[in-house]
Amino acid sequence: MVAEAFPRVDGVLHCENVPMQELVARWGTPLYVYSQNAIRERFRELNDALSPVPHLIAYSVKANGNLGVLRTLAAMGAGADIVSGGELHRALLAGIPPERIVFSGVGKTVIELAAALSAGIYAFNVESEGELCALSDLACAMGTRAPVALRVNPDIDTPTPHAYTRTGHAATKFGIAAARARTLYSIAAKMPGVRVRGIDVHIGSQILEVGPFRQALDYVLDLAHELKREEVELEFLDLGGGLGISYEGGPRISAAEWADEIVPAVAATGLKLVVEPGRFLVGESGALLTRVLYVKEGGGKRFVITDAGMNDLLRPSHYSGWHAVEPVEPHGRARGHVDVVGPICETGDFLALDREMEVPKPGELLAIMTVGAYGFSMSSQYNQRPRPAEVMVDGADATLVRRRETVDDLVAAEMDL
Repeated sequence: MVAEAFPRVDGVLHCENVPMQELVARWGTPLYVYSQNAIRERFRELNDALSPVPHLIAYSVKANGNLGVLRTLAAMGAGADIVSGGELHRALLAGIPPERIVFSGVGKTVIELAAALSAGIYAFNVESEGELCALSDLACAMGTRAPVALRVNPDIDTPTPHAYTRTGHAATKFGIAAARARTLYSIAAKMPGVRVRGIDVHIGSQILEVGPFRQALDYVLDLAHELKREEVELEFLDLGGGLGISYEGGPRISAAEWADEIVPAVAATGLKLVVEPGRFLVGESGALLTRVLYVKEGGGKRFVITDAGMNDLLRPSHYSGWHAVEPVEPHGRARGHVDVVGPICETGDFLALDREMEVPKPGELLAIMTVGAYGFSMSSQYNQRPRPAEVMVDGADATLVRRRETVDDLVAAEMDL
């Protein structure tokens, strides 16, 4: 956990200098709470580690697109890795300059491509031959050239906690097959609407070993050398994201450890290094506050039922994600094994299963930790439940950065017959 992001003061859990109960008293539950200084600290760590080479830290907006988060990172010099037109809009609205934006994703629409071309983004990470052709045709029609990198699939089956987060092996939908990449670069270099600018690879998410990153780097370095011999000039090398964090209190990759393996090899090429971290920058900055509604027993199980559920935090159900669950104010009661579950009408609605903890009572507050990434961003209105509010804490100051939705918000976009 980032130092002092969520300290305990006299036993009470705080976000930086603010007691969690104070935040709940102002904004209710469920409530997402972010430590702004935790985000800054993690960005500085990575930025310093990459300082020996020209680089761009393009924050992966899908991890957490709150404008408060984006503005915090924009002020520190971050760019954005986007995967939709909506994320482009958010990034620009947050003040991230278009020349610091890269556009990834396998299914970019013509409308999205046109918006990004008009904005003047740094590069498109192209993921198929069809996309490359469509982008060239569109750029020609708009009287411009599209800066591109091809996302190469190196067929690396990266060890990650879940199959859904492995994106570098041949059987995924992501990237261009290694056997096709060099030929497609030669084709791209001759396209009238395209300017080849870089090479891109992304092998997965929540990676806790340096080895797979180096394996991917070695692959794209070999390809870059081949392209140079064919006079296909590159400006940057994009290694994607995927740096993991610690959810259970164990070790994680430090930015310095990762950079020690990556930076010298990139420096030797003279290319700019682009990285696309998401979880690494914001994951440990967030907590989800929830109130216990009921505690019941049945079938040999003890269920702690909370007002937050899988619609608020999907990771436990979708990815089998593990998150620490802590009482905001411990009472020194006996510990026991519980299932922390939500109010959604699904058996898969849970936040923690068979977790040993101090057994709470109705009305008490729990904090679900390490939810700054893929927490609110994957939330939904399932069961017609308004999504939570979001709060940013900076020292002793707490700011509402997204109001709680209302039941009127749930129907606001619908039309009468």
